[in-house]
Amino acid sequence: MGSTGRDKGKSGADPGGIVSGLAVALGLVLFLAGFAWGAVVYRPYTVPTSSMAPTIGAGDRVLAQRVDGGEVRRGDVVVFTDKTWVTNAPVVKRVVAVGGDTVACCTDGKLTVNGKQIDEPYLAEDSLAEIQNFPTVTVPKGRLFLLGDERSGSLDSTAHLTDAAKGTVARSAVSARVDAVVWPMDGMLEPATSFEQLGSLSSPGPLRTMVALIVGGGVLVLAGGAYGPIAKRLSKRSRPGVEPAGAR
Repeated sequence: MGSTGRDKGKSGADPGGIVSGLAVALGLVLFLAGFAWGAVVYRPYTVPTSSMAPTIGAGDRVLAQRVDGGEVRRGDVVVFTDKTWVTNAPVVKRVVAVGGDTVACCTDGKLTVNGKQIDEPYLAEDSLAEIQNFPTVTVPKGRLFLLGDERSGSLDSTAHLTDAAKGTVARSAVSARVDAVVWPMDGMLEPATSFEQLGSLSSPGPLRTMVALIVGGGVLVLAGGAYGPIAKRLSKRSRPGVEPAGAR
């Protein structure tokens, strides 16, 4: 009887089960934390037109980080709403100039901002910035000048030059900055590095960190769930047989 009690004591603690439970618990925390963080920081949008092609196609689903308009910088692709732009629906365009900038098109086929030519690798290969030629505009303080990456068909700032604000949009109209195209899964937008000569670019949002949390959490949940039964089975196989009572 004494021997049986000792055997139960030894087998009562299941190290494999403990490790499995901890891994599953930690995985769930990471997984849910990633989703919760994303729900607070990001908003999904569907872009209905091809005005941002080839960066964003018609019908593409994007994730945009909620930001204050004061954080927006040149090169950002932003979501904004401006009642003077015919519709109250959110619009997605690229910021090419901010308050105080002088923007014009074009010099040697390139957009110019403050007299500097801007290389725009995000345009289609057969596209020229000068397709939408427009006069020089000085952007008022606190406002933004925005263009679509598909210059030939985008209803952007160039389509509203006769407005009192010369086609510009207030920073306060911006609600989010696009970080990635998630459907189809094209991934993170490339930074518009050509604007660095005019000032610093916006820092990438925390989307990659959130994805890492979600993926890492999912892996831990799956691995932890599988480890417990496997460890228990291996433990049974390696455990020596119990000697029958009375045997010598």
